[in-house]
Amino acid sequence: MSLHDDLTSVQRRLDDLMRCVGRLDEHAGDSLDMRRVRTDAGHLRESLTLLQSSVPALAGRAPVEMVTIPDAPYDRGLWDDAEDEGLGSPHRHAP
Repeated sequence: MSLHDDLTSVQRRLDDLMRCVGRLDEHAGDSLDMRRVRTDAGHLRESLTLLQSSVPALAGRAPVEMVTIPDAPYDRGLWDDAEDEGLGSPHRHAP
């Protein structure tokens, strides 16, 4: 399945869930647990909407290039001028 097909499928199932939550709400009444279910279902709907709006941006991106990091130790010369966080330069005294 393509990404578009998957999103459409999720949207249909979410619509079914929202209808079921509405029917359940009629039977269960306004309780704390029912409010949680309605809120969670609403959050799912909002999240899916955000995902659907970001998909075109994600589809246009180039694939991420993997960078290999060698296991060999770094050259110690890379750290010669670095300062230790909170201690300052090695040539000065710490406060």
